[in-house]
Amino acid sequence: QVQLVESGGGSVQAGGSLRLSCAASGYTHSIKWMGWFRQAAGKDREGVAAIYRSTGITVYADSVKGRFTISQDNAKNTLYLQMNGLKPEDTAMYYCAAAPDLLSRWSAGNEYKYWGQGTQVTVSV
Repeated sequence: QVQLVESGGGSVQAGGSLRLSCAASGYTHSIKWMGWFRQAAGKDREGVAAIYRSTGITVYADSVKGRFTISQDNAKNTLYLQMNGLKPEDTAMYYCAAAPDLLSRWSAGNEYKYWGQGTQVTVSV
């Protein structure tokens, strides 16, 4: 089992920055992929970014490329999402997720086995 705990959410004005963290514990060496997802009110969950732990390869949704950066500190078993240039449309609950298997599609939430409780990000005009 793997436990994930997010932190770092909050309220910022458009153009501001936030850094989300996701602390992983438990059987963490089983994890191959970790990712960030978000779900805005009334909308479907969407993949934001993901990282393949062993190589550090990263992937991003087009909507956040150039603004968000996913990174990891394997020594601390912590995943990060640096969010710059935030826009009101980035407002959502952000979730950390982990997958012990190889993924056929990184943005498919149903391929991730472990999920955190989420942290709210609100961006105002």
